[in-house]
Amino acid sequence: MTTSILKPTRRQFLAASAAIGGTALIGGRPASAAVDWKRFAGTTLDVNLVKSPRSEIILKHLSEFEELTGIKVNAEATPEQQQRQKTVIELSTGRPSFDVVHLSYHVQKRQFEKGGWLADISGFMKDPSLTDPSLVEGDFAEAGLLFAKDSDGTMRSLPFSVDYWIVYWNRELFEKHGLSYPTSFDELVAAAEKITDPSSNTYGFVARGLKNANTPVWTSLMLGYGATPISADGKVQATSKEAVEAAKLYQRLMTKAAPPGVSGFNWAEAQSAFLQGRIGMWFDGVGFAPPIEDPQKSRVVGKVGYGVIPKGPAAQAAGTFGDGIGVVEASTKKEAGYLFCQWVISHDMGARLLQAGAGVPYRQSILEDAKVREGVKMPGEWLDAVVASGKVSRLALPVIIPVTEFRDIYGVALTNMIGGADPEAELKNATAQFEPVLARSEG
Repeated sequence: MTTSILKPTRRQFLAASAAIGGTALIGGRPASAAVDWKRFAGTTLDVNLVKSPRSEIILKHLSEFEELTGIKVNAEATPEQQQRQKTVIELSTGRPSFDVVHLSYHVQKRQFEKGGWLADISGFMKDPSLTDPSLVEGDFAEAGLLFAKDSDGTMRSLPFSVDYWIVYWNRELFEKHGLSYPTSFDELVAAAEKITDPSSNTYGFVARGLKNANTPVWTSLMLGYGATPISADGKVQATSKEAVEAAKLYQRLMTKAAPPGVSGFNWAEAQSAFLQGRIGMWFDGVGFAPPIEDPQKSRVVGKVGYGVIPKGPAAQAAGTFGDGIGVVEASTKKEAGYLFCQWVISHDMGARLLQAGAGVPYRQSILEDAKVREGVKMPGEWLDAVVASGKVSRLALPVIIPVTEFRDIYGVALTNMIGGADPEAELKNATAQFEPVLARSEG
C-alpha cells in the first residue's frame, strides 16, 4: 500500500534547510487556553515506555507535563524485547499496572487490536476541552493513521515517531572509487562490490545479519520488487519470485560485500562498523544517525551522505516502521492518560525529537516549521532523506499478530543464506513453518 507522506514544496524545504545549524527555539507554543489542562490535577498516571532515544526525550522533559497539568507521572522505560513481553502479559490479564503504553506499531498493532487493549480516543480528539485545536487527523502522515486506527477506522492511539530505512553512505570511499550514489539496486550492488577490499579491511555494504533483526532488511528490499511477504488478504507469499529475488540480493550483498561475522550483526554492530570509516554503505533506520556526526564516536564526521533507498526493479519504496502511544482500555484514568499522550506528540516534543535526530514526528506541521528546522542538529541531507523517503513510504513488515515469530522464522533462513544456503529452499522451509503459526493466530 503506497502512502503519500510529508509534502513541503522543494522551495520550502531548501529555504528551511539553508538555516540548519543555527540555534532555534523549539517552538515555545503556549498550551491551548481552551483545554482544561489542570482538570485532573492530583491524579497519578503510570506510563510504560520502550527504552530508546525517543523515550529519553519524554523522560527528560516530564516535569513540564507535570507542571502544566498537576498530574504526577510514574514512567518506566524498559528495553524493547522485555517491554513487549511485559505489556502482553499484563494486558492479557485485564489488570495492567499502567495507564498509558508506548507500542511498536510494526510489531504490536494487530495484537493490541485483536486483544481490545487500547481505548477509543476518537471522542477525546473531538472534545475542545481535552484537545488542542492544532491536533487534527489531517496533520498526521498517512502511514501514522494506518497504524493508529483499527480495522473499523477508530483511533486507538496517537502516532508518535516514524522510522524510514535509508542508506548511509561514505562519500570518501565513493570518491576514491569514482562512484556516485546508486540510483538502482543493480548500481547499489556494483558499488558495494567495487568498494570491497578485504586486504584493507574495507567493505562496501553492511546491514543486520542476526536472526530476527535481519528480517526487515529483506522485507524492505522486497518492496523494491513490488512485493510484500503477506498479501492484503492474509496469504503468505514469501516464496514468490519477487521474495526469492530480494533474498538473493540480500545474500549477495551480505556475502560478497559485507564484513566477516556479519551474521551476528544487529543494528548496533552495523553502526559501529560504519562509524570506523571502513564501510561504503549501511542500510537501516533514519533514527540511528546522530552518532555519525559525533566526533567522540565517529571517524566519518562530515563524510557521510544520507540517501533514499535506490529504485528496485519494480518500485522505489522506503521501508517504514513506527511507534505510537495510547491509553489502555482497562485504565480508570483515560482522560488524564490522553492528555499525556497528547503532550508526547505535541509540537514542542516533536520538535525536540527531530532536532536531536532521535526520531521523526508523524505531524507534518512540525516537519514544515522553518523555526524547528533551524534547530536540527543533523545535516540538511539527513532531513532531505527523511522528506523524500516519506514520499515513497511503504510498511515494511506485515500487520499480523505473530510478527515476532515471522521475524524469528524467516530470520533463521536469512542467516542461513549468509552461510551459503539456497535462498529459495530456505524460504520454502521457513514458509512451511510459518503458515500454521499465522493460521492459528487468526483462528
